Amino acid sequence: MAKKEICTDKALLDFAMPADYDTVSQFLDIFSNRYDFISIQSIGETILGRRIQMVTLGDEAAPKSVMYVGTHHGMEWITTLFLLRFINEYCEYYKSGKQAFGINLGTLFATRCIRVIPMLNVDGAELQIHGVDEKNPLRERLERMSGGDFSKWQANARGVDLNHNYNAGFAEYKKLEAEGNIFAGPTRFSGENPESEPETGALCNYIRFNGDLRMILTLHTQGEEIYYTSGGYAPPGAKQIAAQLGRLSGYTISEPEGLASYGGLTDWFIKEFDRPSFTIECGKGENPLPESRYFNIYAGLREMLFCAPLLI
Repeated sequence: MAKKEICTDKALLDFAMPADYDTVSQFLDIFSNRYDFISIQSIGETILGRRIQMVTLGDEAAPKSVMYVGTHHGMEWITTLFLLRFINEYCEYYKSGKQAFGINLGTLFATRCIRVIPMLNVDGAELQIHGVDEKNPLRERLERMSGGDFSKWQANARGVDLNHNYNAGFAEYKKLEAEGNIFAGPTRFSGENPESEPETGALCNYIRFNGDLRMILTLHTQGEEIYYTSGGYAPPGAKQIAAQLGRLSGYTISEPEGLASYGGLTDWFIKEFDRPSFTIECGKGENPLPESRYFNIYAGLREMLFCAPLLI
């Protein structure tokens, strides 16, 4: 497939396109060339050797740091578009000295460090958008797991659902997995061990060795809900922050149920650090949400993404 060319004439770029690996890399290259006040680094690689990239907005020495993570699930790549658009807007406002929602971006830059991972499950998004490539060394296994249909693919290239691969209620989830006859494939399989996958391992190691993170927002689709607990427990201050996030986005505050209650990044961060972490279920409809919905959904998220760092 021919590489899509991104028009760079406008300050705010056009994002309504599938967020595959090449497209995300192009956007990040544009940001790197435009904005000398941000840093872009790789925190690791997928099983197929694709980089998992992170953008740092704000002073890395700022007293408070938060993280935003997109695309745990392959078919939720629209969340990557939300985060790319946020990075673009943040940088343009900061460069021009403008305010966003009454926030002085110079002050935000100096006092809050925002670490953005636009796409964690790079291989999964690639599979959902393009299917399996003939050169993929896992092609035969992936075709068996998918039946040749990747339209609802959530897992990574090994058939592991990354948002069940964290060490939080993992043993309990394995029992439910067995009862539900869930195996490696499009969705819900948690892997052989916690952090068995390079994507989750890289993210957890980064967080461990950069222990200054005060809060994580993980973007998923869909439902227009915000989850802030793990096993019914909420860290100090999390309920109040969740209420503010709900006010800023118009989303409902909820608690996860059933299989969604185990093994996610929100669960792991709460368990390991006892700090606020939130799962944001963006938009409404049937997954994968169409790219035509991207801007309307993002418009409802903008204020929350700009203001959330100030809630800690």
